Amino acid sequence: RRAGLAGGTARTIEGPLYIAGAPLSKGEARLDDGTDDGEVLFMEGQVRDVSGKPIAGAIVDVWHANTMGNYSHFDPTQAAYNLRRRIETDKDGRYRFRSIMPSGYACPPGSQTEKLLQAMGRHGNRPAHVHFFVTAPGYRKLTTQINIDGDKYLHEDFAFGTRDDLIPRVERVADAGEIHKAGLNKPFARIRFDFAVTKE
Repeated sequence: RRAGLAGGTARTIEGPLYIAGAPLSKGEARLDDGTDDGEVLFMEGQVRDVSGKPIAGAIVDVWHANTMGNYSHFDPTQAAYNLRRRIETDKDGRYRFRSIMPSGYACPPGSQTEKLLQAMGRHGNRPAHVHFFVTAPGYRKLTTQINIDGDKYLHEDFAFGTRDDLIPRVERVADAGEIHKAGLNKPFARIRFDFAVTKE
C-alpha cells in the first residue's frame, strides 16, 4: 500500500530462506516427505484478480519450516525441497496442498542478532507461518505469508511480519468420517485462504 498499490492481498516480507526451483505440480501437491510426525495440514484456496475473477495457471510458490522450526536446504537433516513446492492453479484458479503444521522459530541462540534484540528489550521469535509468492502473467508478483492463529508470538513477531488479514482461521478436524475421507487416521488442520493479485 505504501507504494501506492491499493487492493489485493496484503504483502509482507519474503524472509531469507527462499530457494528457487521447487518441484512444480498442477492443482495440488504434497509438501512434506512423511518423515515429520507433525499435525497434518491441508490448505486450499483460489487465486483471483482484484475484481474476483479466478486466474488459471497462476503459480503458488509455497515454503515453510518443519515442526522444529527448520527449513530444508538450510537444515541438512531434511531432503531437498522438503516443505517447498510450486503449484499451478487449475482452471478455476484453485490450489490445494497437504503438509504438516510448521513451528515458529527464533534467531540463532547466542547470535549477534539475538544479543542486539535482547539489548533492546525484545525477543527474537517469529510465530509459525507459511510463505508464498504468487505469480501470473500480466499480474504483479505477490510476496506474502500467512501466520498460524493461536501461536503465542502471533502479535509479537520480531520481524514485524504479522498482518491481521493474513491470519486465517485454522479449522481443527476431529470427525472420524472427515479423517477417513482425508485418508488419515488422526485429526488434522485445515486452512482456506484466497489470494488476490493486482494487474502489472
